[in-house]
Amino acid sequence: MRAMILAAGRGERMRPLTDHTPKPLLKVRGKPLIEWHIEAFAAAGIHDIVINTAWLAEQFEATLGDGARFGVRLHYSHEGQRYGQALETGGGIATALDLLCADGDDCFWAVSADIFIPDFCFDASIAATFAASPQLAHLWFVPPQPRHPVGDFGIDPQGFATLDGELQVYSNIGLYRRAFFDGVPAGQHQRIRLSLDRAIRARAVTAELYEGAWANVGSPEQLGLLNHTS
Repeated sequence: MRAMILAAGRGERMRPLTDHTPKPLLKVRGKPLIEWHIEAFAAAGIHDIVINTAWLAEQFEATLGDGARFGVRLHYSHEGQRYGQALETGGGIATALDLLCADGDDCFWAVSADIFIPDFCFDASIAATFAASPQLAHLWFVPPQPRHPVGDFGIDPQGFATLDGELQVYSNIGLYRRAFFDGVPAGQHQRIRLSLDRAIRARAVTAELYEGAWANVGSPEQLGLLNHTS
């Protein structure tokens, strides 16, 4: 099973830090944010990782190379070069589907490059259970917190994601099936929320709550706080 790290965004709220450095390459505790994910995927036995790029795209390959030093193979989906802009979460994944499913497996991991999840495990057994199921996606939510006080989705007693109930925050971590992105053509600018709402209404998305360390690194102040705590 392959994985995708979403790294194409401009990082407006992180300016001026992101004027010259892509947000995923900003350092947290001594290494770029994106490297935490790459190393976690490698530890989980995932060796093919797709990274989408747009803003300051050339810096990714210059910094990360082909992935050999991490023990993985990095594949790049250069949205900026091909389409002139970042395509958002839904459009970015849909555009990279041929890279993500190149080995014939129609399921894959996806995670945003700008979240900090130092203890999260990309569990192969959970991925295998999802692949054997009929579901279109399996998501991780986190509890509402000071920087994200309003939740996005709920979880019902059967483990399905809901659009109501006790709302939790979408963590930007998920397992997806290629069919989840049906109707989203390559090159289309689209947030993933549209596809999520449709699949959740069809009861085709399961979810679980993650209560480990999680931060959506959204400001220079938050980045500084993470770098001064352990």
